[in-house]
Amino acid sequence: MVSNMNGFGFFLVAILSATFSGIEAKDVKEFVVTLDHSNFTEIVSKHDFIVLEFYAPWCGHCKNLAPEYEKAASELSKNDPAITLAKIDASDESNRDIALEYGVQGFPTLKIVRNGGKSIQDYKGPREAAGIVNYVKKQLGPASVEISSKDVASNVIDEKKIFIAGVFPKFSGDEYENFIKVAEKLRSDYEFGHTTDATVLPKGDSSVEGPFIRLFKPFDELFADSKDFNLDAIEKFIESEDSPSLIEFDMSPSNVYLGKMFTSDKTKVMLLLDYSSENASALKSKFADIAYLLKGGNYSFLVGDVEPSKPLMQYYKLEASQAPLLFVQNSNDKKYLKVNVEINEVVAWFKKVLDGKVEQFKVSQPIPKENNEPVKVVVLDSLEDVVFNSGKEVLLEFYAPWCGHCKSLAPILDEVAVSYKNDPNVVIAKYDATANDVPSETFKVQGFPTLYFVNGNKEVVEYNGGRKKEDFVEFIEEHRSDKKNKTETSKKTETVEEQKDGSDSAKDEL
Repeated sequence: MVSNMNGFGFFLVAILSATFSGIEAKDVKEFVVTLDHSNFTEIVSKHDFIVLEFYAPWCGHCKNLAPEYEKAASELSKNDPAITLAKIDASDESNRDIALEYGVQGFPTLKIVRNGGKSIQDYKGPREAAGIVNYVKKQLGPASVEISSKDVASNVIDEKKIFIAGVFPKFSGDEYENFIKVAEKLRSDYEFGHTTDATVLPKGDSSVEGPFIRLFKPFDELFADSKDFNLDAIEKFIESEDSPSLIEFDMSPSNVYLGKMFTSDKTKVMLLLDYSSENASALKSKFADIAYLLKGGNYSFLVGDVEPSKPLMQYYKLEASQAPLLFVQNSNDKKYLKVNVEINEVVAWFKKVLDGKVEQFKVSQPIPKENNEPVKVVVLDSLEDVVFNSGKEVLLEFYAPWCGHCKSLAPILDEVAVSYKNDPNVVIAKYDATANDVPSETFKVQGFPTLYFVNGNKEVVEYNGGRKKEDFVEFIEEHRSDKKNKTETSKKTETVEEQKDGSDSAKDEL
């Protein structure tokens, strides 16, 4: 089970790594250093700068990255000083604690580690050899480059990326020092530069008095300025401005905004449609107007073409036939859907959602007419009756049909169910989380399989034990609600027997 993964972010990793490629290892010298729990701390602590890859042997993307990572390691080993690239199998149980410490949520994950492990930053560069080499070398240079001329500016400022420039009367003082501190902290996310001459910058203006920060961006207003050099204020300025009013659905690694959207707590508002349809341009324009008006609020807006957006639609259990569609998911995981939307309905429907006048969108498979297998099938529409209102002890597995670990677990759960066939108070059940909405306020499903035990008193406990039949049986017996009742009944029976045994003496004393 891949853990610590949230929502659509987990889904992206899962579907993209579901197909494994058979790349055979060659007998060549390896420049990538292999780490594990026995040598990780020792090796990392010796390096002022090291790049770490957290991988899993079964991960298709890890296999694709491996030869590029090795080429980059070979090239960077020639640098002066040499730069070390290392890898660790984060799926190995003995290395799991290290992966958790470094916040690994999917494979492959790359980290840049400085000062012997004291500073950890996400690697957000390319995944091919030449790009890795260039990105890593840049991370070793100054966090902010001096922009002394328009030629330098044109070389370092990429109009397709975020770039943060600081303008100062001189390269000293609190404002300059704070700017450099933020640049050092965020250097793996952004590129920084500094200058004493505002006119060398794109859209430069000598009438603008420094010190000030100018953030260039490839969307919306194209640039924004700030004169607040408080450390927190600089970071908040960058974060707020690095957020397009409307995000295009694109699963390429360069689209960092998609990941940010699906890991934020903001209400997600999506328009999915066929870009080749007659009204596509007008619908997109209307939607973009709403997104721009509400920019900076508690909303994230996304637009996507139906065909490339199929993974997103699959995750939310939407159909292409419903497009053009409007879909909203708020921070409480409540969802709302408007299908076959017309241009004149966009604003009115969204306003109704904000006013709480639209019924929630929920997805459930039909309740099965027959449910005779040892492991019972539960769907959203039967969840309350089977799990919470039955008064029974229920072990519930959340699974995905494509999940290999779920397939391996299935016969074991069958065995557990058969072992309880004569106990009417225990139910072993399964829930297809890809075909039914999961009540997130009760169950946190961040990977497959995820198991919960709901006892007869409606107490919910996540199962994190072993995967043998005996492990499940032991857990159920330990947590079942009638265990306490049986214990109390047994104690009462013992007390009554004791009273019977001593009844005559008790009367004598009276």
